[in-house]
Amino acid sequence: MSRQQLTKTAPGGEHVAGKETRTRLLEAIPAAERTLELAGVRTPVLEGGEGPPVVILHGLGQFAATWSRVIPRLITTHRVIVPDLPGLGASEVEDGLLGADRVLEWLKELIEATCPSPPALVGHTVGGAIAARFAVDHSDRIDRLVLVDPFGLGAFRPAPRFALAMVGFLARPTEQTRDRFLGQCMLDLEGVHAEMGEEWELLAAYALQGARTPTVKSAGRSLMKAFGVSAIPDADLGRIAVPTTLIWGRHDLETRIRVGESASARYGWPLYVIEDCASDPNIETPEALHDALSRALGDR
Repeated sequence: MSRQQLTKTAPGGEHVAGKETRTRLLEAIPAAERTLELAGVRTPVLEGGEGPPVVILHGLGQFAATWSRVIPRLITTHRVIVPDLPGLGASEVEDGLLGADRVLEWLKELIEATCPSPPALVGHTVGGAIAARFAVDHSDRIDRLVLVDPFGLGAFRPAPRFALAMVGFLARPTEQTRDRFLGQCMLDLEGVHAEMGEEWELLAAYALQGARTPTVKSAGRSLMKAFGVSAIPDADLGRIAVPTTLIWGRHDLETRIRVGESASARYGWPLYVIEDCASDPNIETPEALHDALSRALGDR
């Protein structure tokens, strides 16, 4: 694929090459995709399964299909709703304005449009911070909260080697800087690559294309500024009035496990630790993540 192809964009800002990659990824997921207009954000949403609703907010630099290894298991017991976060993936913020209030309104409208009853709300990294902030003032709109390696429970202070790889990738997104960065997000990148095969190649290609898309980069910065950098005040977290569970990769370099241990002790939230995993259990250890989710959702 030439650099010229990678920099060609569709009217909504997504790469033409990215659209093709995304289509191939979605073909393997047993869920249907529709597009909803939510708080002025054109939002692709994956939906599948029957049962109690579960809304999943993916992490920074990802999109709905990065949960492709978890969705097929989860839809056997739940109605699963997985949107692209505003401005990420194929989601389009038409006016480019993306503050905290708008994102929380977006989430409220998503739940109203897709859930006949209050859902379990699951959030990963920046999606976890969004979910937690939503639960502070809207616990009545959700049934329970599950935070997977979330931002927001402490100030964003990643390990130096993680930060160096992240900055390098964001400044100069190439295959080499991408793989160096993803090697910090996962404990065994080579093992994940070997296990997933072509699916991994597609996910990695989409990540690179997104990092080269100005609108996606801008949205990522806005989401981090609004939700990822600063800690949610303790008094606010104490107002969350639904059962809350933490799930953490033992080797997470982005938000270290001690953050989760501290929050678990302070608020009495159960903490499930996934061994042999860094910050992306949805990709690296999907079976262990599904097991932890099932316990958090009351299925076991």
